[in-house]
Amino acid sequence: MSSQQFDGSTLDLSRTGTGVVGGKGDLAFEPIPTLTLLFHPQSPRVGARAYLGQIVRGQEARLSRLEPDFEQPGSQAPLNDPYLSRQPIRFLPVPGGIEIRLDESHTRIALNGVSIDGSRVISLAEMREGAVLEMAGRVVLLLHLFVAPRLPVREPHGLVGESSAIAQVRAEIHRVADLAVPVLIRGATGTGKELVAQAIHAASRRSRGPFVSVNLGAIPPSLAASELFGAARGAFTGAVQAQDGYFRKAQGGTLFLDEIGETPQEVQASLLRVLEVGEIQPVGAQSALRVDVRVLAATDADLEQRVQAGTFREPLLHRLAGYSIRLPPLRERRDDIGCLLIYFLRQELAATGELEILDRDSSPLLWMKPALVARLARYDWPGNVRQLRNAVRQLVIGSRGLPQLQSSPGFESLLGTGGRPVEAGAEPPAAAPAVSAPGPSGRPVAARRRKPADISQDELLAVLRAHRWRLKRAAEALGISRPSLYVLINRCPAIQKAGDLKVEEIVLCHRECGGDLDLMVERLRVSRDALNRRIRELGLVS
Repeated sequence: MSSQQFDGSTLDLSRTGTGVVGGKGDLAFEPIPTLTLLFHPQSPRVGARAYLGQIVRGQEARLSRLEPDFEQPGSQAPLNDPYLSRQPIRFLPVPGGIEIRLDESHTRIALNGVSIDGSRVISLAEMREGAVLEMAGRVVLLLHLFVAPRLPVREPHGLVGESSAIAQVRAEIHRVADLAVPVLIRGATGTGKELVAQAIHAASRRSRGPFVSVNLGAIPPSLAASELFGAARGAFTGAVQAQDGYFRKAQGGTLFLDEIGETPQEVQASLLRVLEVGEIQPVGAQSALRVDVRVLAATDADLEQRVQAGTFREPLLHRLAGYSIRLPPLRERRDDIGCLLIYFLRQELAATGELEILDRDSSPLLWMKPALVARLARYDWPGNVRQLRNAVRQLVIGSRGLPQLQSSPGFESLLGTGGRPVEAGAEPPAAAPAVSAPGPSGRPVAARRRKPADISQDELLAVLRAHRWRLKRAAEALGISRPSLYVLINRCPAIQKAGDLKVEEIVLCHRECGGDLDLMVERLRVSRDALNRRIRELGLVS
């Protein structure tokens, strides 16, 4: 056999060369089968890699206690665990993938939770997903395809991990940080969009200036203009003095606009003007003001779809996307899960005073059960890095006082929030509908009772909007009780409560909406009943 198809590139298996990844040798920048340590009895070794470049050249690779060397900054060594066999497991190139043969090895090995008996072929699709290998209940490895970055960046920029995907993000930060262009950071919730924005600011020429972050999804539409651009004295009830908006607060530095897709339409034109000419018009002011601010924006929404729907201005999208950076979901960088796990464990264990758990050597009592790490590696992480951090916190708190980190009910509950253990190459299941057809009353009838933890923030907001913030109907549509809905609302940072609204905010909205309660609910995005009570308390009802 002379060639093998890896990730769209035909690589000659018969050619010779060093196969060194990272810019040296003839395999640089090609996808290389790689083993990354996700668990090792010695926790500092987690994240080390062994590149199997010989497979691409048509040669076999071997894995045992004594080979190959796993590399990480400043060191390289084989697995060296006494519970692993010295007799190697063989990795052989075959059409469409790699065959694992146990042969004479006495090491028990499981692939994605299923024991291998004799041999097993791992397809290219499985390697693209990341195939999880458990060895003798002691070591967990990820077999995946690694591509060395064309622009290696030594500065970590506050990002944890060494995957191809995260290396690409570091390269993007390096390329754009010192320029004046706006940057649109795109990625699912929990992928670290604000962390990337902070990294761009820290690496820019504005690093000594302020970094101001604002979540546009948490600002009521009626206050968005004054919050962003400021307001003159007397611009609205309660404005006894002029107020600076976020643009003035970020003068000379960087303004990070999170959830940019939630920008009210009436504010988008003003935002576009700032980006084009560097001027803001405070609410109620007679003249514009010059500002020197770099704008970074982030979203997990499909802005192009919103442009088509007419809810987002196309010129504003083009202006914001002077340069775009896409953040990968955690399931696309599974080889970073081990590094992230150790990073978060050290933070959480330091808080509980139990860091010594991670400092054990290869004693029989491991710092964590390897099978649990394998589960984490196979999980699809709908909440991404943020969800992993929360899982680690649950794990540490649930294991306080124990000699080993172990699963707990809180940990298991958190892993049940919409994710699934992923078998490599499998497609995610389609989301089940929350409601069925309308019943005789015209209201939606819950198709099934659901766990509140299964409801994402995006689904919660969408259902509340669809039912005009009538909580009883929203709870029915979601298939949960009203008390459970109240809990979700309290936990959602993008939802404010009527009781938290400022008096002047309610008065201004009441005037602008002509007292129309439904219109006020749409603008303020709060419970209809609760807002009605506040209006009556303020005597705004004639």
